[in-house]
Amino acid sequence: MQEAEIKPYALEQAASLQDVHLRLGMRRLLLLALAAGLLGAFLLSLAVGSVNIPLGEIVTILTGGQASRATWETIVLNFRLPKALTALLAGAALAVGGAQMQTLFRNPLADPYVLGISSGASLGVALVVMSAGTTGSVLVAGLGLFGDFRLAAAASLGAAVVLALVLVVARRVQSVVTLLILGLMFGYTTGALVSLLVYFSLADRVQIYLNWTFGSFGGVTWGQMPVFAPAILLGLGGAFLLIKPLNALLLGEAYARSMGVNVRRIRAGIVASTALLAGAVTAFCGPIGFLGIAVPHLCRGILGTSDHGTLIPASALLGGIVALLADLVAQVPGSQVTLPLNAVTALIGAPVVIWIILRRRSLQVSFGG
Repeated sequence: MQEAEIKPYALEQAASLQDVHLRLGMRRLLLLALAAGLLGAFLLSLAVGSVNIPLGEIVTILTGGQASRATWETIVLNFRLPKALTALLAGAALAVGGAQMQTLFRNPLADPYVLGISSGASLGVALVVMSAGTTGSVLVAGLGLFGDFRLAAAASLGAAVVLALVLVVARRVQSVVTLLILGLMFGYTTGALVSLLVYFSLADRVQIYLNWTFGSFGGVTWGQMPVFAPAILLGLGGAFLLIKPLNALLLGEAYARSMGVNVRRIRAGIVASTALLAGAVTAFCGPIGFLGIAVPHLCRGILGTSDHGTLIPASALLGGIVALLADLVAQVPGSQVTLPLNAVTALIGAPVVIWIILRRRSLQVSFGG
């Protein structure tokens, strides 16, 4: 290569490298902005509600000081703080689980519940609630809407059974399409059993079950947090450990195998991580819809990349923000009215997905870049 040709080539390479550094810098700034947004949404969720509390008082309470009114301290520490932590963790869990499922199945409409985990949890709750109604058992006598740990235990058991079946299948089948179809069949089967239980149950027990399906972040108490939080953090930790294999899967399983990735083992790891995240959220909060679909797409659009080294933390941060804001809207600040959380997440998530689809003019989502 002549010297006259080398100089333009070197300049072009330097410009390209500078452009890469610029994009990385912008993505770091966006992650910092999302972290700041999450902190703001968290404080806002503690300050706003049926009783509005000044942000200064919130900071005083959180730092161990004494609030101007004793009731404010009780409201924040006993009610709003555990609910805000639950919303933050649940939103992060569902968003990260959705990002993993969309990459694994290369499907823009995949979410953490695509493998039937939510249906298994619903069956566990239905068995506890409906059996009490049909047999006259006192198993759930005095059961609150979301406050009884037995609902969470029943949902966890149901999700665990479906998870075990999915993990067995994931290690045996070759195609992710087959795994997806089998997961959907697990969901339909458990859904059919729930329908039968609903059909033969008493009206008051059906109402308890339906209330659970509306979703809520307000049911996790401080006593349940030592179970809920570690489960979510374990699932998120698994997702962060799988960042490199997830990036390899962006170009397909054949490419991932050529890079030395054990696809079956990684597939089982992704399924286990997502199932743990979705199962824990469903067990303690009910089936929360749309966050797992919408948030990963939003992150790809904001960051301009599908690199999981950026996408996973961004999804966790933005998922927490959206969950906190959705819960805030559901509480209808300044009133005693509480809207179904799933209705709010659908109203937020559906327009986002529609906008993304129309913008791309196709259901095909770019998983490269």
